[in-house]
Amino acid sequence: MKTVFTVGVYDLIHFGHVELFRKARALGDRLVVAVQDSDWITRFKPDSPAVNSTEMRMYMVGAIRYVDEVISYQDVASIVKQVPFDIFVVGGDQKHSGFLEAIEWCKAHGKTVVRLPRTEGISTSELKEHIRSANKA
Repeated sequence: MKTVFTVGVYDLIHFGHVELFRKARALGDRLVVAVQDSDWITRFKPDSPAVNSTEMRMYMVGAIRYVDEVISYQDVASIVKQVPFDIFVVGGDQKHSGFLEAIEWCKAHGKTVVRLPRTEGISTSELKEHIRSANKA
């Protein structure tokens, strides 16, 4: 039984997130998704806090049929060392130092790393900007 693992903020759930989960789940038998803790997001992105609480985001992610388990995390380089999995799925835009460290750890410990491209035409940042613009009009 292969366990697939992925992490993210998943603040405003959209089609791209569901596609990520669908594609990730197809790589194995079980999908575990880690949702980043709101306090941790605010700590490193004070200008872009999460709209929804950690608990609300976990609930929404867990409601998606491709997801078998939802947990929370703070730092990606740490969580990969704590969760048992076979395949680590990362998005095309997840390239900051924490992800690079997590990917190197995975490779050194026999984990498969799969980078899935973003779904074209949609992102949480674009949705937030669209909402801001609509509210100004």
